[in-house]
Amino acid sequence: MSFINCKGNLIDLSTPKVMGILNITPDSFYDGGSYTSDKDILTKTEKMLLEGATFIDVGGYSSRPGAKHISEEEELLRVIPIIELLVKEFPEILISIDTFRSNVAFQSINAGACIVNDISAGNMDKNMFQTIATLQVPYILMHMKGTPQNMQQHPTYEDVTHEVIYFFSKKLAELKALGINDLIIDVGFGFGKTMEHNYTLLKNLQLFKNLDVPILTGVSRKSMLWKLLGITAKEALNATTAANTIALLNGTNILRVHDVKEAMEAVKIVNQLTISY
Repeated sequence: MSFINCKGNLIDLSTPKVMGILNITPDSFYDGGSYTSDKDILTKTEKMLLEGATFIDVGGYSSRPGAKHISEEEELLRVIPIIELLVKEFPEILISIDTFRSNVAFQSINAGACIVNDISAGNMDKNMFQTIATLQVPYILMHMKGTPQNMQQHPTYEDVTHEVIYFFSKKLAELKALGINDLIIDVGFGFGKTMEHNYTLLKNLQLFKNLDVPILTGVSRKSMLWKLLGITAKEALNATTAANTIALLNGTNILRVHDVKEAMEAVKIVNQLTISY
């Protein structure tokens, strides 16, 4: 299915879209603590929207490896006022809430978000799937081995591609049985994977099209890029564009990024390949 329904708007994902990242956290791996005032948040969001972002992904819980665990109350205090602020300032905005907690998802949708982006695919909150069924909003389910606190300690697979596809096939069947139709998968680059696992999944991304749901890819400035090149996350924009381009060529429908302008350029270049002969 190439369309998802966001607040009554049918979004056509047959042409890849860009999701801009807005971290309302003090400790995210790249931009933690960057947006501490309403003015900063509105300026950043407006920039991403003007550069072509279709979605803005708001997160209040840092999921970097070894991140500090915070309470549900603190997460709500971080994200709900920001969602309300963004909806007031940009009435047409399509906000994704990045959370694994069903109550945060529920309250965020009521505050004006329209997509739930869950790093745990329901594994960290047993009420998430039923909440999505009640809300009837698009749901992004990501593969992660373990939790953000322990996922990178010793990730092992016999066949990472096969195991992640099997994981999604089971989850998608469960979600569809609940009457949830707008589903998007994210293989979870860097979430319980070694560098080799990450590049194997990037290489084999096309195989995930067999699941017949849109694919979201989030490799923006991740360590799989900068560690390979011996640089820092701040220096990894060029590497991000290279990886995003590979993901697009392998069937990605949504790029989740810190840098919208450059991602939109990659989308336009890859789109041109499909209309040129």
